[in-house]
Amino acid sequence: MAVNRVPVLKRCRSLDLDPIYLGIDKKSTRQLKRANRKMSEYGLQLREKQKAKFIYGVLEKPFHNYYNRADRMQGQTGANLMILLESRLDNVVFRMGFARTRKEARQIVDHKHVLVNGKCVNIPSYLVKAGDEIEIREKSKGSERYKAILEVTGGRLVPEWIDVDQENLKGTVKELPNREAIDVPVNEMLIVELYSK
Repeated sequence: MAVNRVPVLKRCRSLDLDPIYLGIDKKSTRQLKRANRKMSEYGLQLREKQKAKFIYGVLEKPFHNYYNRADRMQGQTGANLMILLESRLDNVVFRMGFARTRKEARQIVDHKHVLVNGKCVNIPSYLVKAGDEIEIREKSKGSERYKAILEVTGGRLVPEWIDVDQENLKGTVKELPNREAIDVPVNEMLIVELYSK
């Protein structure tokens, strides 16, 4: 499996991204040394795509597959793409507050700690649907790991499209989010322009 080993804060600096969107509270004090060159239109489009891929932890080929799927759906392609990325299982686990970062959420799903509608799902890219019940399996609920995670994520704002019971480590996807409910700083129209060339 391909793994991105670039230091997170360094990558955030290069993409002009606040690490808080990844669930990381650290701030980088170093400034990026950039020549005062104007970025081309292609450069801007590419950076938006890299930003979306980096935030959700998706590599190029699956990202392109998401774009093709969003293009076939009804409605705006850019908004559909963001909704598809947001409804990935690892992202939903992160949004519910069962993981500190999206990478940790991915690991939790990989290690078979998550049940979707009572069945164990260990595929981070699994797309949840409206009405799906997501919970941490019984065996893992009592572990120290989740107590520590809930202490950190307790004050985090849970999106309106998810219902969460943090005491019992379970939640329900009330509906799929619309674009306005997704607080990720990505201009998806630039990604659509990039792929439609």
